[in-house]
Amino acid sequence: SSIRGAQGILMQTLHEAQDIFGYLPIEVQKFIADELDVPLAEVYGVATFYTQFSIEPKGKHKIGVCLGTACYVKGSQQVLDRLSKELNVKVGGTTADNLFTLEATRCLGCCGLAPVMMIDGDVYGKLEPKKIPEILAEYKK
Repeated sequence: SSIRGAQGILMQTLHEAQDIFGYLPIEVQKFIADELDVPLAEVYGVATFYTQFSIEPKGKHKIGVCLGTACYVKGSQQVLDRLSKELNVKVGGTTADNLFTLEATRCLGCCGLAPVMMIDGDVYGKLEPKKIPEILAEYKK
């Protein structure tokens, strides 16, 4: 039970640190390991295992393109490719100006609007690659 409690405290602490810093740099992981008296390897393991944590800085705007079946069949890969080209970043990467992070996601639950992407919680459906520059321009303001 104490191990489960320690794991819960570690998870909670990592969430709080990520809320503060936007990601979990190694210096923060070391501090957490020292403060909670757990091995750095364990902190790093948890930080890299769970997808809600990031050990790399993320952009101000998070873009998720759905690659679920319905979206994929309707062209979401072309949307993702266009975003990658426009932003000059690979999937999982963040633009040099730290404005955007591009992610591929699984079903966003909007299959009727396929293909779909989400930027900071805003859903864009029935996407065509040619609409991407115009949509991105709204977030560059």
